Amino acid sequence: MDQPIVVNWTGILVATLAYFFFGFLWYTPLFGKIWAKEMGMSMDQKPEMKVMMKGLIINMIGCFLLAFVMTHDLQAWNYVPGPEMAEMTAQHKAFMGAFFTWLGFMLPSDLNAIAWEGKSVKLLLINTLYHLIGLIIVGQILVAL
Repeated sequence: MDQPIVVNWTGILVATLAYFFFGFLWYTPLFGKIWAKEMGMSMDQKPEMKVMMKGLIINMIGCFLLAFVMTHDLQAWNYVPGPEMAEMTAQHKAFMGAFFTWLGFMLPSDLNAIAWEGKSVKLLLINTLYHLIGLIIVGQILVAL
């Protein structure tokens, strides 16, 4: 029987804010100096307020889109046949959804930064681990709420 996609707006909102805040932690106190160095930027370099606000708004939209699409992705895991899938918890399905989304979509894009943009492996690790951990956080929030 077909079941409609249930959009949990509260979960999406919380996941959006968590992903946004996680990005702040990841790229500021945790890896900000290394990331800036690998990007060829100076930590003394401060963007204008207008530029900073535009970046934060665009980033928030991206965080929202990721949480919104992840909601749909996770619901698709409920339709995968097989006895193993029936025994999986929602948290396990969320982890698998996050991992395979990262593996098939995020990691290939991150690898292109090395292949075509001349970025370092260190920068790849900072960015791609952010994507993987962020997806896991979003997925776990979405199934918890």
